[in-house]
Amino acid sequence: MNQTTFTIVRFANRNGTVSWRVCGYLHGTRVRKNFRSREEAGAEKAALELYALQNASGLRASATFLTEDQLREAEGAFRNLVDRPRSLTVYLNYAIANYREPEREAPLAMAVSEYVAAKRKDVERTLLSIRQFRSIKNELDHFEKTFPEASVSAFAPSRLVAYLERGGAALKTYNNRRGILSTFFKFAVQRDWLAINPIEKAPYHRISHRRGSAVTLTSDQAAKLMAHVEGFKGGALVPYFALCLFAGVRPCPLFGEIAKLRPEHIRLETDTIHIEPEVSKVRMPRRIAIQPSLAAWLHRYPTDSFPIIPKNTAKMRRKVFDAFGLTHDVLRHTFISMFVAKFRSMGEAALQAGNSESIIRKHYLDLKTASEAEQFFNIRPKSKGNATTLAAKVDSRQRRTSLMVPECPQPRAA
Repeated sequence: MNQTTFTIVRFANRNGTVSWRVCGYLHGTRVRKNFRSREEAGAEKAALELYALQNASGLRASATFLTEDQLREAEGAFRNLVDRPRSLTVYLNYAIANYREPEREAPLAMAVSEYVAAKRKDVERTLLSIRQFRSIKNELDHFEKTFPEASVSAFAPSRLVAYLERGGAALKTYNNRRGILSTFFKFAVQRDWLAINPIEKAPYHRISHRRGSAVTLTSDQAAKLMAHVEGFKGGALVPYFALCLFAGVRPCPLFGEIAKLRPEHIRLETDTIHIEPEVSKVRMPRRIAIQPSLAAWLHRYPTDSFPIIPKNTAKMRRKVFDAFGLTHDVLRHTFISMFVAKFRSMGEAALQAGNSESIIRKHYLDLKTASEAEQFFNIRPKSKGNATTLAAKVDSRQRRTSLMVPECPQPRAA
């Protein structure tokens, strides 16, 4: 029998006294208990019925010092552990050992401001390039504008993934954004604004496609380019183009190595260009051998008369680039590929270009023939004018230009 109902009956004992008996079956087991009063029997009947109901529904009656809210929370915790391999105590002990409460709720705007200030100090210490600093600042400015009222601790991984994927971003763009936010949240963890870095659970995309060969100029195109530069603005840009094309100096006139290169770094007496750590993109010194063609250009257009970065370089450079359809790094790519073709040494090319040997092999090997490289390294100046006269013409032109055209804005000091 599986009867779980109970009754109270009046029972006369042999000694003449009267008892009140609770009778019934509890999940097949017979129950029969006597009590002196009907009230006691009623209490037992109610307890038995509750016990039967609890057993049927999975509930248990237990004495506990927990409050009602604590009991409900404990029940919720155990429900969350369904199908988990460890006990509640194991997970609780781990949380106690590893979780740290944030010291205070930090507004996102305040956290971004402090982080950007820290990065600005890194720029001043030459630990971070201005270009990278601007990328970080621009991304965090957008992050702050997207969540103007948020606190640092308000970001779940799902919320961050939606932000990183905004605008249908390519995988590389997504990864770049993720990297910037990751370092920002690490900074927040160090300041005890966060207990854990939420970006760690945002997926990182592995990009498996292989980059192709570098875009380069032919020797004929390089010769035509330098002939054009000689006649453009009195040869004002000759040192810039010569150093980028025949020495592979990184060419950005605002943030690249060419923008930080100084005349004293160019040592014609030893035929070397010294790229110091504060000039190098990778913060490592290197030496570039000055080939005879580059020496000829620098002798004809000396840097003490023709500045490496003259006024309005960005504007003048853009005109030349547009006229020849040049891409950003094509001058540097051309130098490396021609160097490898002429000297057949990827190791030496890597040392002089400031790349790894694997990058040289992957992108520059066998792009040019030895004969074309020989033609390239024999490109010489066409102008036979006196350098002092040329410099005077350039200086005069620069003065007239500065009166008519606003100077190209220079990068702000960090």
